[in-house]
Amino acid sequence: MTARKKRRIKLPKVKPQKNRNEVPGQVTYTGKKASTVTKLEIIDYSKDHYKRIDTENIEDAFEFETSEHVTWINVNGLNNTKEIERLGDYYSLHPLIQEDIVTTNQRPKMDEYEDYLFIVFKMLHYTDDGDFVNEHVSLVVGHNYVTTFQEADGDVFDGLRDRIENAKGRVRNKGADYLMFALLDAVVDNYFSVIETLSAKIELIEDQLFEDKVEEDITQDIQVLKKEILRIRRAVVPLREVINRLEKTDTALIEERTQNYIRDLYDHIIQVSESVDIYREMIWGLMDMYMTTISNKMNEVMKVLTIMASIFIPLTFMAGIYGMNFEHMPELHLRYGYYYLWAAMILVFFGLLWYFKRKKWL
Repeated sequence: MTARKKRRIKLPKVKPQKNRNEVPGQVTYTGKKASTVTKLEIIDYSKDHYKRIDTENIEDAFEFETSEHVTWINVNGLNNTKEIERLGDYYSLHPLIQEDIVTTNQRPKMDEYEDYLFIVFKMLHYTDDGDFVNEHVSLVVGHNYVTTFQEADGDVFDGLRDRIENAKGRVRNKGADYLMFALLDAVVDNYFSVIETLSAKIELIEDQLFEDKVEEDITQDIQVLKKEILRIRRAVVPLREVINRLEKTDTALIEERTQNYIRDLYDHIIQVSESVDIYREMIWGLMDMYMTTISNKMNEVMKVLTIMASIFIPLTFMAGIYGMNFEHMPELHLRYGYYYLWAAMILVFFGLLWYFKRKKWL
């Protein structure tokens, strides 16, 4: 006997990450969003002062180092690592911080340094076409300045920009620590919008399953939802730990009055995290619901076939008896025997239909 060959499963080739086997602190962009230039958006403000500059020159940000006002420097485009290094070196950012800024697969976290805080988080949103976007964002908070690093243009901070420009709310009267809170609050608030969109998708699929309007690609839709909820969870759960740590830190960069807002922000991220866990269980249950629907359809088909077989079995039996070629069969010599057989078969047919109807099998 020949030995059976073991079946080998072909595993997909995993591309190595760009920053593996490199020197710690090496600034290498690992994302996929390429930008030809690094754009800077600089907002310098106080209660009675507002100035905004949009530029592509990194050196324009150096002028605000000695500003007495709060300065928000928003950097768009991380693939130009030389520009990121120039800005990081000027503000004395640790090489490991510069590496984490351009490492887009970095888990949300917070690092405390003597003169600044470094926070990494994920900005989640849906495009107008319904595509899910998970963008890496880094934030550096120092004395009277906040620097944010994004992969590309487009974010969830337009409402905050409007409040700063038009002196709405408290942000113009507060320091850099409150600006940090406002940025994180905008991100967490947008998490609620993402959760609502996800909830609408789940309800749509549930309605299709309950109303028996299942589309052919519904399994693909459920699989997409599974991937999206996992990506949301990977962003929300670590950020909850970051905000919890931010609430308990005793750094001089965060004032006591700002801690009250951070506690409220922690309550919000807890609510988001609980909603994510609930919808995760619901999505996992969608596939079970789909399989149950398919099984019920199959059972309905089998029930119809079984009823049809049950009706025709006695009819086939009767036809088989009188189809035998025995010489002495009294009914064969009856003048109306043929019609009697038809009548008996029709009675059996409708009798069985009535019986199945009474049993509510039809």
